[in-house]
Amino acid sequence: MEYTTKRSQGGLLEGLYRVIMRRNSIYVTFIIAGAFAGERAVDYGVRKIWEHNNVGKRYEDIPVLGQRQSEE
Repeated sequence: MEYTTKRSQGGLLEGLYRVIMRRNSIYVTFIIAGAFAGERAVDYGVRKIWEHNNVGKRYEDIPVLGQRQSEE
């Protein structure tokens, strides 16, 4: 009986390693882009939560502030 060695296709982590982490320049670029995208997502989410919790209390919501009466 002759055994042939088959290289498995690997799982998700092995594919991730082959695509992203094999070369340092691609890995660093992936980390920087991920940090930027993550920061944007967290900022957007926190801002939406803050605006939802403070409806009617913000400067933009008060109708008489920032408006001058027209001089006619």
